[in-house]
Amino acid sequence: MTTSELVFIPSPGAGHLPPTVELAKILLDRDQRLSITIIVMKISLGAKHDTESPTPIPRLQYIDIPCDESTMALISPKTFLSAFIEHHKPHVRNIIRSIIESNSVRLAGLVLDMFCAPMTEVANEFEAPTYIYYTSGASMLGLQLTLQAKRDEEEHDVTELKGSESELSIPTFVNSVPAKVLLDVVLDKEGGSKMFLDLAKTFRDSKGILVNTFQELEGHGVDYLLSSNADIPPVFPVGPILNLKNATNDGKTDEIMTWLNDQPESSVVFLCFGSMGSFSEKQVKEIAVAVERSGQRFLWSLRRPPPKGKIEYPKDYENPEEVLPEGFLDRTSSVGKVIGWAPQTAVLSHPSVGGFVSHCGWNSTLESIWCGVPVAAWPLYAEQQLNAFQLVVELGLAAEIRIDYRRNVGPDETEMIVTAEEIEGGIRKLMSDGEMRKKVKEMKEKSRIAVAEGGSSHAAIGRFIEHVISE
Repeated sequence: MTTSELVFIPSPGAGHLPPTVELAKILLDRDQRLSITIIVMKISLGAKHDTESPTPIPRLQYIDIPCDESTMALISPKTFLSAFIEHHKPHVRNIIRSIIESNSVRLAGLVLDMFCAPMTEVANEFEAPTYIYYTSGASMLGLQLTLQAKRDEEEHDVTELKGSESELSIPTFVNSVPAKVLLDVVLDKEGGSKMFLDLAKTFRDSKGILVNTFQELEGHGVDYLLSSNADIPPVFPVGPILNLKNATNDGKTDEIMTWLNDQPESSVVFLCFGSMGSFSEKQVKEIAVAVERSGQRFLWSLRRPPPKGKIEYPKDYENPEEVLPEGFLDRTSSVGKVIGWAPQTAVLSHPSVGGFVSHCGWNSTLESIWCGVPVAAWPLYAEQQLNAFQLVVELGLAAEIRIDYRRNVGPDETEMIVTAEEIEGGIRKLMSDGEMRKKVKEMKEKSRIAVAEGGSSHAAIGRFIEHVISE
């Protein structure tokens, strides 16, 4: 019998809604006492998944807040997310009120995406507990909390580290963390750093923090967060939470999988840079030269960048030859395939794929581990530089292309170019490092054990459910 309702509020974007839906399904499958509502704040960035909601299942409902002109007016790179969340508070307030008034079960709490933590204000109005769903890793969570504590208790200004060679001691990392792999937003003097660290203050006021990781992957970081030294609410490492069913894309998946079926086992390098990943023509040509020189079989998801100054998802090229070196497609036709959109999980799961040149988004990192495919790290934005540092230096699960890559650097935002030599070197190491490959295969097995009955994440899910029911 259903007795407790949880309301999930994910951030907009491809990296946040799918893991939220998957976590909700896991919770419902584990305990019949729970029902869940997911509030979907729509945003239109030119992708199909912006306007589609997942299919409802028993005890799981979706309530959409449509994207309107006033929502789109908020889209500016500097202030978008905080303004977006603030704009939606009245809508969320009305939805929560209607849930309470129409529901026979108690509101057990709000589960807020890490960037939706300001919605705690709405939860407090209804005296509802809040939980944070942290869709990055435990080490990243520790960094955010540590920098917030240093700011508030020691008046430490992390933005002063921009461009420096300094290193920081962060208790969730074994090694010192170079300032050059910190998030751009952390180093932003124009309000971004304050916004990001203020989120961590809100995390501390929650009833608990669910983290999309598992003990066996981030043991050092998880152990610290679970210790009394961390001085934070209970932490539940519940991952890997993965959406393993890629949506199809106009029949292109079949064509890609047919090509992969014809390739030898573990022979293909897959190049794919996430939902927001794209490069300039100059950088594309460097990648092409590297791929061709490496002699490796390859599958390359090549996307057209959005117009400068616009926040949109990249799109497919109608004719990729316009940005590739002359004759590249003909010369590599027997060993490679250039595509647009890619069904990433399906590709990584294919036995012919032996390496993944990746932006190191956390979802992609967990997918590569789940599939046992080693990574060559080329981070682009958000916390990806930190993830890349973790994979290469802390865990030895990835080769490096350039872990401190930034799309644009300096006051004039000059494009940073990674040379063909660097890329080729990373690809060669990726495909030849037997020790790294062995580590990744071992972590693949550990990831699956973690979520199986008796595993560490399976147990953490159980602890979270009991926490919610008894709160």
